Amino acid sequence: MNKKTVRDIEVAGRRVFVRVDFNVPLDQGRITDDHRITAALPTIAYLCDHDAAVILASHLGRPKGPEPSLRMDPIARRLQELLRRPVRKLDDCVGPEVEAAVGAMRRGDVVLLENLRFHPEEEANDPSFARGLARLAEVYVNDAFGTAHRAHASTVGVAKLLPAVAGLLMERELTFLGKVLEAPTRPLVAILGGKKVEDKIGVIRNLLRLAQTMLIGGGMCYTFLRAAGGKIGASLCEADKLDLAGELMADAQRRGVRLLLPVDVVAAQRPSADAAVRTVDARAIPDGWMGLDIGPRTEAAFAAPIAAAGTVLWNGPMGVFELAPFAHGTQAVARAVAESPAESIVGGGDTASAVEQLGYADKMTHISTGGGATLEFMEGKVLPGVAVLMDR
Repeated sequence: MNKKTVRDIEVAGRRVFVRVDFNVPLDQGRITDDHRITAALPTIAYLCDHDAAVILASHLGRPKGPEPSLRMDPIARRLQELLRRPVRKLDDCVGPEVEAAVGAMRRGDVVLLENLRFHPEEEANDPSFARGLARLAEVYVNDAFGTAHRAHASTVGVAKLLPAVAGLLMERELTFLGKVLEAPTRPLVAILGGKKVEDKIGVIRNLLRLAQTMLIGGGMCYTFLRAAGGKIGASLCEADKLDLAGELMADAQRRGVRLLLPVDVVAAQRPSADAAVRTVDARAIPDGWMGLDIGPRTEAAFAAPIAAAGTVLWNGPMGVFELAPFAHGTQAVARAVAESPAESIVGGGDTASAVEQLGYADKMTHISTGGGATLEFMEGKVLPGVAVLMDR
């Protein structure tokens, strides 16, 4: 990683603006998963321990102007519990009152600004709004990898106005994901799932240059199975991506990449927790039935290369893991990755949620906090929120 971090600059006695990703799931004001908050703790603790005044900024949800249900108050309460030090939550993120509160901060103080996206200028990367944020601090730190693919005021605009470096979580993300693209321990096994081929086209193309084995499951596998001549019943299929799927399989063959599709699937007539299920041949799914998970023979076929891998990159569940009848394939892959001696990198979003829910999080080398950002990084794209940070 060639970007400067909080360790490379003087922070003592300085006001430090930290872009964090506290976009956590809420249920009637209660946080249901605080992983994104805990992931930012090392950077916040480092800054506090080194006598900085810490100004935290994040978005929450997708508000269209101020929304009481998306205020940052529950996040401030939870952060205070985790940090074991006071966290003052402010009622806005720009303006004279915010500037006065920040100006009164002492070394080691922590404030959390109100939801950035209450202001439409945030997503528009409005220069005036960025200047308003920049007036609060002397140093900028981006520790929000999950938003680094967005050129917003808090990810790019402020960073152009202040000395800008990476936080410790951002450093970890760039180090582990960067190693996969630049110098993975081989063999590299890429596991790709999720609903749509369209969402993973760039990732597949890029990883075909790097991986020795690619395992494809989830809803996207049925487009590949049909392109390969299989009968997929009522399974999810992107008809406009059939030619592309065929091209990707041909590309894998040309490059000598072993691309494995499911050999059996767990099928049902509807995705429901009480649906009747059958395990059927992946290329002979009956009419009216849809594949909703990989089957036991596929689990075994996928487990073998995972066990022999030097690096495993996993992005996308193997089925509708939220429903018990279709969770076994994702669980089996998670177990195989956890038991493998390989360095294991788990993409964010649904894959991270699945690994957390299934109890395998502590067995993975790195679980990314990014969803779209992780995918774009794995495609080889430059992330605006990373590019703007100072190089070493």
